[in-house]
Amino acid sequence: MIGIKFYPDKVLQALIKTLDNPRWSDEYGLILIENTPKNLRDIFEKFKGVAWINVQHFFTNRPVFAGNSLLSVDGFRQRPGRAGFRYCPEAFYLKLEIRKYSLNTARVYISMFERFINHYQTVENLLELGEQEIINYLQSLVLEGKSGSYINQSINAIKFYYEVVLEMPNRFYRVERPFKKESLPKVISKESVLRMIDLCPNIKHRCIIALLYSSGLRRAELLHLKISDIDSERMTIRVSQGKGKKDRVSLLSKRLLEDLRKYYRAWKPKDYLFEGPDGGPYSGTSVVKIVQRAARRAKIGQRVTPHTLRHSFATHLLEAGTDLRYIQALLGHSSTRTTEVYTHIAVNGLSKIQNPLDLE
Repeated sequence: MIGIKFYPDKVLQALIKTLDNPRWSDEYGLILIENTPKNLRDIFEKFKGVAWINVQHFFTNRPVFAGNSLLSVDGFRQRPGRAGFRYCPEAFYLKLEIRKYSLNTARVYISMFERFINHYQTVENLLELGEQEIINYLQSLVLEGKSGSYINQSINAIKFYYEVVLEMPNRFYRVERPFKKESLPKVISKESVLRMIDLCPNIKHRCIIALLYSSGLRRAELLHLKISDIDSERMTIRVSQGKGKKDRVSLLSKRLLEDLRKYYRAWKPKDYLFEGPDGGPYSGTSVVKIVQRAARRAKIGQRVTPHTLRHSFATHLLEAGTDLRYIQALLGHSSTRTTEVYTHIAVNGLSKIQNPLDLE
């Protein structure tokens, strides 16, 4: 059966009466209708634009991203016991694996949830922890000076246990999330980027920096590029399974192509475009260090990361008059709202405004 639970509302009650044979259940305290694909579709159609429908309990074991490889958290399961420290329950690990969460997300959820349950070590039954205990815990994180992102991740991990692992209703109505800071992306000038590339003595490092900038790649996307992803005839780069497990195509620079050919002849990678000593993908930490060293050589005063080069790619395209929708496609953004942030930092429009100090 499909159970429908809602706060008293005349509009919702009227819509429920139009469903196929709804009836009240004293045992469960909610409306029941037969669990059929048609009835589930009817619920979506009738309540569209009227109410938010929480159907997560129908799809609790659906993979988060179907393209994710199988996850194993055995490394966490096999940790040696520590006196006075509580680990995640086995059901927590199992649900992460069943739903094919990425390893990075799994690490964060496990770490955050274990911190939460160790905050309440004296409470053996986790079901005894309610909204007030969670609010008190989050307040302690605020007092410790934890960032809004850290607190949000903690909330996600806690909700994952109660609402996904235990398949309980959405019970934390009073748990408020911190306001998200809307900070502008940090960019550097095209001249600064060119100095970083030109002053880099290592051909492999030079290609890495140039690719991050000229194609607007995320660090993880760069590390997973295959040799076959470089299309020199169409002058494009195929980005496979980027953020959100989406494929896209980005630009390939003519200037970079020459360096890539020199790099290939010198290093002879076999599978990934940039490989580590063991033949697998190159280290993400190494990429960060390469970018930071290049920024110091170019005497750039601000902190530069691989993502700074991606932001600079988008901003410079916008300043050159490229349509925002093309930039959205090149970056792999799902919504133009994400891409529109670059309109706040592009200076091509500002350059036409005369500063009041310079007015005669």
